[in-house]
Amino acid sequence: MLDTIPRMARVKAILQENEIVKTFVLDITVGAEPGQFVNVWIPRVDEKPFSVAYDDGHELHLAIAAVGDFSRKMHDLKVGDKVGIRGPFGSKFKVAKRMAFLGGGYGAAPLYFFAKSAKDSQIDFIVGARSKNYLLYTDRISKLENVTLHIATDDGSVGSKGYNTEVLKTVLASGGIDCVYTVGPEIMMYKAAMMAKEAGIDAQISMERYMKCGFGVCGNCCVDGSGVPTCVAGPVMDLAEVLKIEDFGKYHRNNLGKKINF
Repeated sequence: MLDTIPRMARVKAILQENEIVKTFVLDITVGAEPGQFVNVWIPRVDEKPFSVAYDDGHELHLAIAAVGDFSRKMHDLKVGDKVGIRGPFGSKFKVAKRMAFLGGGYGAAPLYFFAKSAKDSQIDFIVGARSKNYLLYTDRISKLENVTLHIATDDGSVGSKGYNTEVLKTVLASGGIDCVYTVGPEIMMYKAAMMAKEAGIDAQISMERYMKCGFGVCGNCCVDGSGVPTCVAGPVMDLAEVLKIEDFGKYHRNNLGKKINF
């Protein structure tokens, strides 16, 4: 049954991951699977959706970057404070035998959740950031036995210098990849999708739009082209479905429906 009323959860721990991201460990499980999201409610503030960074049946982990008014309010929370949780909502990642992950921004966190569960697969996990100070979850990812970790930083402070999509290009050129999985900035995901299409393989893309209700009623997250609500048809969508979306890689709409170009 869909969660329409938030369940209150206590903050058990707060981990400072990098300069702008904290992982909030909550004393609740929602039975989330990799790729899904939850809506987080701060009383008297607002409610916003966030990808699940981990759910082990006992705790819920959310990796949140302080980039807006709501997320900065999240960063003000202390251990013992409470938030409301609705979900899980949306689609999940599908497993393939040989996978390439491309994570940018906070995207490494939900992909880590997937990698940890996909123990029978071989994974090339590419993480990108502006510099070493913005890398996310690379310590956790490097400990997974079925994963080869690749790091790219814009300034070359760690790993390859340049965009993580260039590393993906090299990985795909080596052959053997069955599917590309990507979470992060949409321009990055668009480039990854085009690379997968050119390589003749599938991709699974985590599409973000203005998700409000979480179960396809309000229409805020409907995309141009196919018209589907990404909170239900997504956020994880196959390449064929994403290519039907007219705004993919071009623009999104804000809470008022106004087009915002990428």
